[in-house]
Amino acid sequence: MTLAQTVARPNSPARKAANLITAEQLKDYLYYVASDEMEGRDTPSRGLDLTAKFIALNLKRWGFKPAGDDGNSFFQKIALRRDVIDAASATVEIGGQRFAYGEDFMRVSGNAVGALSAPVVFAGDGWMVKSKNLNPYQGIEVKGKFIAVYSEGEITSPQNLIPLPEGVSNSDLRGNRGTDWADAVSYARQNGAAGVIVLPSKFLQSNWSTVRQLFGRNRTYVEKLAAPLAVARSSASVFLASPKVAEAIFNNEAQNPLNGAVKTAFDLTADKKLNLNLALKPEIVSTQNVVAVWEGSDPQLKNEMVAVGAHYDHVGVQPNAAGADKIWNGADDDGSGTVAVLAMAEALAKSQRRPKRSILLVWHAGEEKGLWGSEYFNKFPTVDIKKVVAQLNIDMIGRSRRADDANPKNKNLTGEQEVYVIGSEMMSSKLGAVTRNINDSFLKLSYNYKYDDPKDTNRFFFRSDHFNYAINGIPIVFWFSGVHEDYHGADDEAEKIDYAKMERISRTIFLTMWEIADLKERPAVDKQLPKELTER
Repeated sequence: MTLAQTVARPNSPARKAANLITAEQLKDYLYYVASDEMEGRDTPSRGLDLTAKFIALNLKRWGFKPAGDDGNSFFQKIALRRDVIDAASATVEIGGQRFAYGEDFMRVSGNAVGALSAPVVFAGDGWMVKSKNLNPYQGIEVKGKFIAVYSEGEITSPQNLIPLPEGVSNSDLRGNRGTDWADAVSYARQNGAAGVIVLPSKFLQSNWSTVRQLFGRNRTYVEKLAAPLAVARSSASVFLASPKVAEAIFNNEAQNPLNGAVKTAFDLTADKKLNLNLALKPEIVSTQNVVAVWEGSDPQLKNEMVAVGAHYDHVGVQPNAAGADKIWNGADDDGSGTVAVLAMAEALAKSQRRPKRSILLVWHAGEEKGLWGSEYFNKFPTVDIKKVVAQLNIDMIGRSRRADDANPKNKNLTGEQEVYVIGSEMMSSKLGAVTRNINDSFLKLSYNYKYDDPKDTNRFFFRSDHFNYAINGIPIVFWFSGVHEDYHGADDEAEKIDYAKMERISRTIFLTMWEIADLKERPAVDKQLPKELTER
């Protein structure tokens, strides 16, 4: 009998514990976590803090060891540096027209601000890829100028506002970034440009209210709180332009790329400059990861840990949303993962036996803002991160596609017995085998490996918290049921969840965790991540 069969047999301690995870339990927890009272769990927010306290309260009741700051708290506090721009005093002007900062023009990244006045050059989609003979910068000089770029490619995340050109994949980005290939931002910073202006694609225009919510006032990022605050080292800033600003940029120009016909680079009229005056004021706000350990039973192996995690944040209140419901509760994204890990914690606490290795549970904050919580935990871990043998990530496991569902937005949503599995064999053959064997010996879910591909154009490997563990050398598995019509919308509500499916997936992950914890040796990292997966 294999270890997987032993762990999954009906009377095993692991199987008995897994059976404590029920659809009704998951439903009770999710109706709380995804309630309006949690205000969409934005990072940072009161609702996210309340959710963290709810998780920590249960962990304390169940006897978990706090593994946050100094080992005395379930919370790992995260300093969020926020470079605030005073929109009221900011000025944006081009061609004699003035525009409102935060409405028509917004900073996405970088801190080269203050008083800026520079001409503009158009550089197509901004991608230079030598392996594909693409170089939009031939014949133009960008030093001291703003580079305007335009693309109708698919935008998959706030970090991907300038998508790869059609016909180019991550595998084509060979050699050194900045010399052999570069996006517009890399090229601007390498070649002394004043900044980058992302022109409004149809996607950006149709989602402008969300864009304003994300970028209209400030930029926030994680850092370890240290010395007195000061504006960080200058780097060329990236801005988003509204259709009104874009029209002003190309007004009376011989060419206008906004109609999609212009692909080649050109300098705009020399006397048409973009004039900005933006002042940054750094501030610090805080949030937290929730971290706990369930100590293993083996005197030696308990010093190692199997990590299980989910992000407990969502996108908060959306005051500019079109409908009446302004609170986006994120029941599936990622309330489903949040309560799955909570239910697994309860099952561990009620089990009559413990796994041999310890179990590390981490609820990450700020995933929706750029994987903040997992980035911070991997940079500044509260445990010996080298002792983590694998990380199991759960993000969106609560929805199912019906057989008669013809909505194209649900075409990639998995069925009632199906779930996507990503990354299980990318770093460790053993981890991949364990993942398959447990499922085959237990509930026999349909494991769909469609997105388990470095060339996945959706880039799901990059888009959840397992990514930061993987690039830290820890083998990962990611369970995910797919995007759907309510993804990042007001209707991602608890009543739409398939709780029976959540139960099946959660039990399967629980047994996978247990088997990894009972292995004689940790899953060996016997593969290197493909190069296209080591950079976002």
